[in-house]
Amino acid sequence: MPALTTYSTRIIKDWVDYNGHLRDAFYLLIFSYATDVLMDRLGLDSDNRDASGHSLFTLELHLNYLHEVKLDTEVEVHTRIIGHDRKRLHLYHSLHKVGDPQELAGNEQMLLHVDLAGPRSAPFDEAVLQRLQTMAAEQAELPRPTYIGRVIGLPTEK
Repeated sequence: MPALTTYSTRIIKDWVDYNGHLRDAFYLLIFSYATDVLMDRLGLDSDNRDASGHSLFTLELHLNYLHEVKLDTEVEVHTRIIGHDRKRLHLYHSLHKVGDPQELAGNEQMLLHVDLAGPRSAPFDEAVLQRLQTMAAEQAELPRPTYIGRVIGLPTEK
């Protein structure tokens, strides 16, 4: 199974800056919508949230801008399950022109499953955990994303 296509959209005028490029914030908006779709596919949709009182919270994310994205470009997000345990999900979203394998931007995220009554961390239920295991196994042979595990910092002077 290739990476999941979790979201697609056309870049609209309100999302474009004075240089004619997609604004920084809207890259993350697009990736956030892709995360919502992934949550739905995992069974963590609004009905589950209402019934269980659990949801996913973002702990950390990194965003890499690789190529310009301009007005009216049709884009899609491909999503990879990088890893998970009983409470956390490590994923990677890549942004592409529809039908084009070139990565325009990348977004690595660490999410935590949370009991909203606490709020405190909570294990995934068995059905969600099974879906995660299945997705991860189906994507296991895909090459590791290039822009994963990066650290922000200036080099130390010697």
